[in-house]
Amino acid sequence: MKASVLHGPRDVRYEDFPIPKAGESEILIDVRATGVCGSDVPRVLSDAAHFYPMVLGHEFSGVVAQVGSGVTGHKVGDRVAVAPLIPCMACEMCQRGRYSMCPDYAFIGSSRYGALAEYVSAPARNLVPIGEETDFVRAAMIEPSTVALHGLRVGRFRPGEHVAILGGGTVGLFAAQWARILGAKSVTVFDIVPERLALALELGADAAVDSRTEDVEARSAELTRGFGFSHIFETAGQNATQIQAMRLVAKSGRITLIGNSHRDLEFPASTFELLNRREVTLTASWMSYSAPFPGREWTDTVECLANGELRWSPRLLQGQRTFTLADVGDAFRLYEAPGAVKGKLMFVQGEGGAQNRPGEESDD
Repeated sequence: MKASVLHGPRDVRYEDFPIPKAGESEILIDVRATGVCGSDVPRVLSDAAHFYPMVLGHEFSGVVAQVGSGVTGHKVGDRVAVAPLIPCMACEMCQRGRYSMCPDYAFIGSSRYGALAEYVSAPARNLVPIGEETDFVRAAMIEPSTVALHGLRVGRFRPGEHVAILGGGTVGLFAAQWARILGAKSVTVFDIVPERLALALELGADAAVDSRTEDVEARSAELTRGFGFSHIFETAGQNATQIQAMRLVAKSGRITLIGNSHRDLEFPASTFELLNRREVTLTASWMSYSAPFPGREWTDTVECLANGELRWSPRLLQGQRTFTLADVGDAFRLYEAPGAVKGKLMFVQGEGGAQNRPGEESDD
């Protein structure tokens, strides 16, 4: 098969690669769409990959191509999304349904070959069926949606709250939508990219605030009648937004950290005092799984994508276009230009085709 193979930092090659074998309890997937996660970027541009050669890609969808001899309930031709976590299912955390806490898990696209390839194998229990009404590109974004929904559940979101989403990337925009669907009183998205703020409003946010040009504390007071946001979801994983969350949260409010941080978190003692004086609850969220595996995060996302409650826009994609597997190396170079990547990099094959290549202009 063809795959985009990582041989070292900044060394991605589109080349022949062995087709993975589907074990007795596994299924071989004909991959149709694969999205890039922020966690993939340091694996390509730095030295964060576990080993080389490596095939990345854990946000994906496709069609069942082969079924292991011990598998029931799936057949060739089924349309599916795939949960990338492979927990051991035997440890205490797995027995409690806390699969992302498993000390011995594997992960498709990280410790195991992923979906930036024509085929990928996965355990049968990891498959999540999708209907004809959900195309493969949308289905490849099920995984980041589940990350957002898991954050709301871990953070014990309550309807009727003034909610702030700090970071308008893919996960942040899904978090904003889930807060709206689940009954937030208002949803405000903070970001520094005008295109993302406009998209947040298109997808149903009540307000969008440019943290670079606006007085965020004044806008927070205006939007919440001076009380601050009762629940803040930090999805950017940046020091600036982490501190911003601490300053914008209401008394007895909640902060849920969803974004992955790659730097030390530093903040003034006066900011820490705000957390104490306001008796803030601080919660962290990791991945997107619950019992029964892979969890309601996945089934709810499939349902809400299919019925339209989770809104879709081509503006969620970088340049409102998709790329091919042969484009992976060039596409990752976009991350080397600050501000160049404003949407999800999505690679497709088979059904749907690809539209434009990196550096080409979209007609939209």
